[in-house]
Amino acid sequence: MSSPKSPGPRPEPATVPAAVVSRLSLYLRELQHLVVEGAQTTNSSQLGERLGFSDAQVRKDLAYFGNFGHPGIGYRCDELISEIRRILGTDRRWTVVLVGVGNLGRALLGYRGFEPQGFSLAAAFDSDPAKVGTQVEGVEILAIDRLTEIVAERQIDLGLVAVPAAHAQAAADRLVAAGVRGIVNFAPVTLALPEGVSQVGVDLARELEQVAFAVASRLRSTES
Repeated sequence: MSSPKSPGPRPEPATVPAAVVSRLSLYLRELQHLVVEGAQTTNSSQLGERLGFSDAQVRKDLAYFGNFGHPGIGYRCDELISEIRRILGTDRRWTVVLVGVGNLGRALLGYRGFEPQGFSLAAAFDSDPAKVGTQVEGVEILAIDRLTEIVAERQIDLGLVAVPAAHAQAAADRLVAAGVRGIVNFAPVTLALPEGVSQVGVDLARELEQVAFAVASRLRSTES
């Protein structure tokens, strides 16, 4: 039976382009879809075709982390899923806290995609007294003053910030002070965080702008 070369040591995060990490998540989703469809193996051409990438791009991205292919077989889906989860750090459970239970926060609490990928939304906080003590999707809304206590008690690693832009930095500061080490920020502002605390910004309007640009560019090219 043929076997892949050892993946080898994991590269330092700073040496891996953010775009590569983003595509790893896409590869993981497609591999999971393939398994649901009954596939046991795949290859770079199939993965690339399903995602709109070249097979060379797929191989180049995975090569940052090792050689996971088998001669004459390609990739074993379950095996590559395990390797990508190891690389992304989702081969363990991550506890997550939400700050801000407005419309977006309520939608995040109702999102069913977190648990299957290894994320447990363990607590939610808001500064509005009318919301404190209520439940959304089975999660009790707690007073923001209890953030430090709950982060320590429930060993929370990551935070979601879903408050208005004017309050995002204050919410992030509270999370950092409580010991959270990574923040996903849904407010359309850039946070100033200390070294050692990771952040990812999700600006939904910006994502729409990117799609609008792509569509507008295509329309311009057909009109010229």
